[in-house]
Amino acid sequence: MSPSQVVTETKSKLDHALAHFQDELKKLRTGRAHPGMLDTLKVEVYGQQMPLKATGNITAPEAQLLQITPFDPNNLQAISNAIRDDQSLGLSPTDDGRVVRISIPPLTTETRASMVKVIGQKVEDCMITSRQGRHDGFKKLEQAEKDKDISKDDRIRYEKQIDDLVAKQKSEVDRLAVEKEKELMTI
Repeated sequence: MSPSQVVTETKSKLDHALAHFQDELKKLRTGRAHPGMLDTLKVEVYGQQMPLKATGNITAPEAQLLQITPFDPNNLQAISNAIRDDQSLGLSPTDDGRVVRISIPPLTTETRASMVKVIGQKVEDCMITSRQGRHDGFKKLEQAEKDKDISKDDRIRYEKQIDDLVAKQKSEVDRLAVEKEKELMTI
């Protein structure tokens, strides 16, 4: 593998870690209804697990309300059960036979503080993944140097490129975390 491919592969790993971090942030409730809150939810319909968004239309008609209109009304109960069973969401759906409604409760001060801690953990998880990608890239570059494919100066230059990618990603993760924290703490 060429050194530029190692850098490209490392960038791909960093981009994947950042995308995962952004998805994790979307899951955190901010007291306002957002259809993205339910993106990772799976519903068992037709004997298999399907993403919720594949079983119905998710809208936020009001700031504190999510509404799910199933494509097949027979799946209404399965959708309600999937939402109720996911303890990490902490939501209680109601249905009227046609649509599922989820009232988003306002966040308490304690809930907001615990959410901020969760954000900190998500940041650390993302950075662990990033450091692992950096470490893997460095190992491949060191091996290429041992195999006499590249010089020591080249290895150092490519390592600097990887370090720059990690630093850029860290600043983006920090920016996203601060943004989400500010959103959470706004009453």
